[in-house]
Amino acid sequence: MDKDKKTILREGFLVKRGHLVHNWKARWFVLMPDKLLYYKFEGGKRDSCQRGRILLKDCVITCPFLEYDNRPLVFKLKTKSCVEHFLEACSREERDEWAADITAAVEKLRMADGGEATSQQDPAGSQLHNIDLSKVLDSMYDVHSGIKLTNHVEQGSTYSNCFSGSAVVDWLVFMELALSRVEAVTLASALLEEGFLRTVGLRSVEALRTAGLTEQFMDDSTALYSFPESFKKRGSVKAETSLSAVEMSGKVMKRGFLVKQGHNRKNWKVRLFVLRSEPAFLHYYDPTKDDISPVGGFPLRGCLVSALDDNGVPSGVKGNIQGNLFKIITQSDTHYFIQAPTHQQKMDWIDAIRQET
Repeated sequence: MDKDKKTILREGFLVKRGHLVHNWKARWFVLMPDKLLYYKFEGGKRDSCQRGRILLKDCVITCPFLEYDNRPLVFKLKTKSCVEHFLEACSREERDEWAADITAAVEKLRMADGGEATSQQDPAGSQLHNIDLSKVLDSMYDVHSGIKLTNHVEQGSTYSNCFSGSAVVDWLVFMELALSRVEAVTLASALLEEGFLRTVGLRSVEALRTAGLTEQFMDDSTALYSFPESFKKRGSVKAETSLSAVEMSGKVMKRGFLVKQGHNRKNWKVRLFVLRSEPAFLHYYDPTKDDISPVGGFPLRGCLVSALDDNGVPSGVKGNIQGNLFKIITQSDTHYFIQAPTHQQKMDWIDAIRQET
């Protein structure tokens, strides 16, 4: 067991699409030098039975993979035997880190077999000067494969029919209009410079005012952009104003998968937690569905958060738990019992929540 632990390159929750029934399930993934193992999390504890494995030899990674509406954080693994696996992370950073670690493992296996190192794209050798920006815009506008328009809330204001900077960068890389994220930022900045895109909200407007050409279009999920007013796009969305829009308008401070105990059945389920500030709210989502509509949440003002001892089962907790427990008591005296994947993540979450209470 100790030997196996030494060879673990990375581990954590990912959401996996099933092969036969195409539903999405949260699984615990363990990256080894030659394979990716996954386990089921049940009853508050990772089961000891390996549910599946993905052999990494000659595996091909596609990141980002944007063919699923409302799931922009998916990446795809295609094995040597042409089996495709679709995995979703909790954030763009997590997605890109998983993809980078898996790619590095695949590369090491290839090198061990006598292969040559994969050549990296030289930014200086970019061919962006040959790209017709109007054709890029036409592709972005395509009803079926173009960029998705959504609503965003920034500092209490709702912006409709727009997209984030990181969403544009993801899309340009996925459509192979740019070979790297750095190149995609340069291309997006050129679209902005030529008036094919416009800034929306304070963050992107400020970036345009203060940054240089290649930096003004940020690979950032909080910098918003849209098409010029003179453009119309089919399938666009309408702005909606509701109470939930206010609590969802805060800046996202932290995202991650945690295991939460239900209030009624006391069962444990993996949830995607999103911590927002100004106003301070903690929302949680069912990762088998999407991160658009939370299944629950509460304001953090007046909350108490504390770490729980992993020795024994604390009062109010049921199930064969893994550990790394903490508890949140809301101002209305509702008790939430939550498990983090690691002790460090537990302490990070507690610190982040305390800053907002």
